[in-house]
Amino acid sequence: RRDFTINAMYYDPAAQTVHDYHHGMEDIRARTLRMIGDPVTRYREDPVRMLRVVRFAAKTGFSIDDHTREPIVGLASLIHNVPSARLFDEMLKLLMSGHAWASLQELRKAGLHKGLLPLLDVALEQPMGQRFVQLALDNTDRRVQAGKPVSPGFLFASLLWHHVLQRWNKLREQGEHPIAALNTAMDQVLEKQTGQLAIQRRFVTDMRDIWGMQPRFEKRVGRMPFRLLESPRFRAGYDFLQLRCEAGEQAAEMGQWWTDFQNASPDQREAMIEAARPARSRGGKGGQGGQGGQSGANEPEAGEGAEGAEGDAPARKRRRRRSPRKSDKVSSRSEADSAEGGQAVAQSRRAQPEE
Repeated sequence: RRDFTINAMYYDPAAQTVHDYHHGMEDIRARTLRMIGDPVTRYREDPVRMLRVVRFAAKTGFSIDDHTREPIVGLASLIHNVPSARLFDEMLKLLMSGHAWASLQELRKAGLHKGLLPLLDVALEQPMGQRFVQLALDNTDRRVQAGKPVSPGFLFASLLWHHVLQRWNKLREQGEHPIAALNTAMDQVLEKQTGQLAIQRRFVTDMRDIWGMQPRFEKRVGRMPFRLLESPRFRAGYDFLQLRCEAGEQAAEMGQWWTDFQNASPDQREAMIEAARPARSRGGKGGQGGQGGQSGANEPEAGEGAEGAEGDAPARKRRRRRSPRKSDKVSSRSEADSAEGGQAVAQSRRAQPEE
């Protein structure tokens, strides 16, 4: 059973004729997308048809027939009755159709995005957020049209990033440790989003990895760049960083540094890290500066919590208050035994008569 007149034509190979029962050829010539039957009834039967209207319109560039479009706004709430797993599949088809940005615009016009990506308005209402999302979706469209693979995790990480960023900044302003704040922001956004759209766990893992890498790109000291370069998700995190730089959210210099670092020789990489270290860490007084540039490398990564950074001082105190080692006890006991032995010998000598 077909939804639209334009894809409800049938070809009879024996007679070599096309059967067009719903005047689909006329709509193709008029570049019009029209629902077969009564749109209200069809949408109530299956609310996902409203998403298909949006996807077909964006993909074909056809205008939506007024009778097909008008009921969507009033029936958009029916989307909540659709299982979240099925909505996720339909959303993937829409975003990976090769016309993701156009599809998203149609979703917003119809008011359907609130039942799918309610957090998206946070990004699209900000100039930088809208530019970032558009760049990400345009890049996705180019990859789809070129026949290249597209990562759903990267795609959803891009759509929800600015909501994560907003919450992350707010938590940091409240004094929370940056890494702990990022983990909390990710949890809050994913919890709210999963209630509407069941993003598969493997894609959620990709999203967390991509988001968690972003503060690590800022730590270009010590062994951190090398560890980051060896991460299985490095390429996705790096591409995400480049999008942020292109959108004006992050300094272009940082994106270029990581591009050069990947292509550099081992000696060149060491020189780049040395040059990126703060001036005080390259030659401070009393040898203290050597550790200044390394401080960022020892911070916990996103997902590890902030305890690692905050627990160092108590650990040092505990080490200072530690009990004596076994070797210390043995040494002390030996010294005591030697002292006692010496006293006994001295007494025995005094007790012997002189010859």
